[in-house]
Amino acid sequence: MIDEIYKKERESLSVYAVRSENTRGRAGTGFKPDGVRSDFQRDRDRIIHSKAFRRLMHKTQVFLEPEGDHYRTRLTHTLEVAQIGRTLSRALKLNEDLTEAACLGHDLGHTPFGHAGESVLDNLHSGGFRHNEQSLRVVDRLERNFSGLNLTHEVRDAILRHNGDGQAESLEGRLVKFADRIAYINHDIDDAVRAGILKNEDLPRESVKILGNTQSGRINVMVRAVINESYEKNEIKMTAEIQEATDKLREFLFERVYYDQTAKAEGKKAEQVLEQLYNYYVKNYELLLPEYEPIITKEGIDRAVCDYIAGMTDRYAISRYCELFVPKTWR
Repeated sequence: MIDEIYKKERESLSVYAVRSENTRGRAGTGFKPDGVRSDFQRDRDRIIHSKAFRRLMHKTQVFLEPEGDHYRTRLTHTLEVAQIGRTLSRALKLNEDLTEAACLGHDLGHTPFGHAGESVLDNLHSGGFRHNEQSLRVVDRLERNFSGLNLTHEVRDAILRHNGDGQAESLEGRLVKFADRIAYINHDIDDAVRAGILKNEDLPRESVKILGNTQSGRINVMVRAVINESYEKNEIKMTAEIQEATDKLREFLFERVYYDQTAKAEGKKAEQVLEQLYNYYVKNYELLLPEYEPIITKEGIDRAVCDYIAGMTDRYAISRYCELFVPKTWR
């Protein structure tokens, strides 16, 4: 069966695609072929079955602990990114399994309380903190009782370079950055409108005129712009007009949503929760779970505490904070 997968990829994928049989492989040993799935399919499955992936359901995307049931979490964001990534990859005749695996793993290292949590750890941890680097650390070091998932080079590279100025080696990896941005720009607008922070008529007119006035319409335009500009080329990009309109819409979101006091009304409290937890565990590191001992020994207390805090869900961080700092009722 695996030979059939390889044959199909040779016949159907673009010359610029990464074929599963040509993967640069895994750093670790003890990974035997199962004869049914390609290496990228197995990476995808390992990510989906990881504890870090399950925790995404209780991690903030933009709005902290929203009361409504329809706001995005880090998990629903990840699924939307994977869907867009697969659409792009299939249309461009790239390796869909590689793209999907990287999309599903791209945010595994995100902190509780969204970017507010990322900012706190970046300030407190001596080595700084960037969620893309932590996502790679999760799959390389922290999952499976600190033995890692032993993923392929291509998936690891795409996870690391899904944001920032760096560029992934593979076209499939470069698609992740576009899929991520297309997803969060559009679903964050949807959530902001639901929260009453924005109205559709508030969106920049010049961007709306080009991209459309509905979420599905804008996603369609953006996706088509990537396909039209990248098809049968050894690069991933948007058509210039759509890229400019998308950038303006993203800048608008930073101004009106991500830095808005209504959206971040609880942000300062969240930052205080993580800061106090971090400082407490640095001083009382013996209270960390026993499995953190190897990290403490090899990489230091600061690194172990950072990993522990980053892995928390929003509600677990709040629970730990209440247990450690909030007086219990007398009985």
